[in-house]
Amino acid sequence: MENNHVSVLEIDLNAIDFNLQFFKSKLNTTTNILVVVKAFGYGTSAIEIAKYIKNKVAYFAVAYLDEGIALRNAGITTPILVLHPQKANIEKILHYNLEPNIYSVHLLTSFIEKATDLNIKDYPIHIKFNTGLNRLGFVEKDISEIATIINKQTALKVVSVFSHVAASEDLDERAFTLQQIATFKTLSAKFIGKLANTPFKHMLNTSGIINYAEEAQFDMVRLGIGLLGFGNEAKHTKNLKNVLTLKSVISQIHTIKKGETVGYNRAFKANSTIKTATIPIGHADGISRQLGNGKGFVYINNKKAPIVGNVCMDMIMVNITNIDCFEGDEVLVYKNQSHIEALATAMHTIPYEILTAISQRIKRLLKIEMQVLLPFS
Repeated sequence: MENNHVSVLEIDLNAIDFNLQFFKSKLNTTTNILVVVKAFGYGTSAIEIAKYIKNKVAYFAVAYLDEGIALRNAGITTPILVLHPQKANIEKILHYNLEPNIYSVHLLTSFIEKATDLNIKDYPIHIKFNTGLNRLGFVEKDISEIATIINKQTALKVVSVFSHVAASEDLDERAFTLQQIATFKTLSAKFIGKLANTPFKHMLNTSGIINYAEEAQFDMVRLGIGLLGFGNEAKHTKNLKNVLTLKSVISQIHTIKKGETVGYNRAFKANSTIKTATIPIGHADGISRQLGNGKGFVYINNKKAPIVGNVCMDMIMVNITNIDCFEGDEVLVYKNQSHIEALATAMHTIPYEILTAISQRIKRLLKIEMQVLLPFS
């Protein structure tokens, strides 16, 4: 069905190319890149981004089964790592040739049982070690048991061993991150030493690539929000290009007299005569109610227009008293990375939450122009 919403998320594919090349420049030429496209590609379009870069990366990763199925149904044949597979989904994971993260003995034996029943041989799996995030993964005491289980069967084959850094963006936690890296090196070496084959290793996320490429790039890295132009620190983000712009229009302009109120619960009361513009986008589209009452703002004709009153389900109202504009004019709801980061700060959250909240009813528009990407020094 055609999406006719006038609020549109523009996705700049040239900027994605630029950002991908930026992160490649931080790595050895032999280091592979896995791009994480979970949560609809961090609120963008996992399918379209995967289609665009499928020949430029070694792997994709998703959180759950359905995200992997969507990529397969769209014709993506690149290997796909499922980061949080569930026992109930094993047969479909195998059917769609998705590669599971194995993080527990119970999940490992369940996969072996099902793959054996289906006469599958050497199906690729990824073994995760918990080195301090304490979310998913095996620990040192599990190594002998899981190695024994794996070596007694032929249905599954370990193709990678990996872990996840907990605070790679926070240099105040450098000592902890280096300890995680050291722990992973120890655990992976001990485990791989018990296998008949040598799996590849990966650990770093976007911030990890920026801050720990020398220490821990291993054979592959996992690039997520960095592809969209976020370096998790302003000094790094400034080196990346903006990928996402969320646009809408002015539906109607009102003059609000002193003493009059705007929106639900009469949350805003005018102290003087002002002008407001109503924008057809609201919390059902991903604009948090936390941004109401002046905490959030949009751009109209390159000027900030703060949100007035509460964010409605399908609309926001903004103050345009000092902005020369008209009904139908363009509104930049999310202008660029710094705008999104400012809104995240106002909400006491992170850009990830703002991006992944962008509703699927918002129209996506891909932008691409012919250009030459210059190499990084």
